[in-house]
Amino acid sequence: MLAKEGRVILIPLFFITFVIGIIAHAWDSTSLSILYGILGLFFLFSLNFFRDPRRVIPMDEKLIISPADGKVVKVEDTHDPDVDGSAKLVSIFLNVFNVHANRVPIEGTVESVERKSGKFLAAFDHKASDENEQIVTVLSHDSGKYKIKQIAGLIARRILCYAEVGAKMHKGGRLGFIRFGSRTDLTMPAHVTVAVKVGDKVVGGETIIGRIK
Repeated sequence: MLAKEGRVILIPLFFITFVIGIIAHAWDSTSLSILYGILGLFFLFSLNFFRDPRRVIPMDEKLIISPADGKVVKVEDTHDPDVDGSAKLVSIFLNVFNVHANRVPIEGTVESVERKSGKFLAAFDHKASDENEQIVTVLSHDSGKYKIKQIAGLIARRILCYAEVGAKMHKGGRLGFIRFGSRTDLTMPAHVTVAVKVGDKVVGGETIIGRIK
């Protein structure tokens, strides 16, 4: 299954590659054949990048699921006024080979959505969480507030977020998409028990990030 966000790239790229392939064959052109090969490889890479596989969502209301595919690069206690003070932070780094669809970690009502301009540091750099361009979504749940940061990386320059203030979001549903390497931070209330550690590989919509006590 392909992500809808990839259509604007994949469809034109397919036709351009197809046409150049025909011309390269008709003209027996070495340079066009090389270009055809390069475009073909890029098309295959993009096809892989924009995949959006179906996920089996854990429906237990006390389970918080990963908002993204990738590798956990930070787990720490923190203080965040957006979640009413003491909180726990889990940061996930997405490389270019990970699925880049972002998912809703817990059912809730969207309290705020804010786009913040910033830098484009490498997403694995912890400074990226504060300094890079990002979209911050805060969800309100009976157990507290949850903040999801979609963070642009060195290559990623396009963040899409589908949350709207006041909307009811369902766990595992699509929150948005980040094109190419990026980072996703999830901040949870302090009473949540974190179920992952630094170095863990997580799957968006399936891996359990935390449990509500």
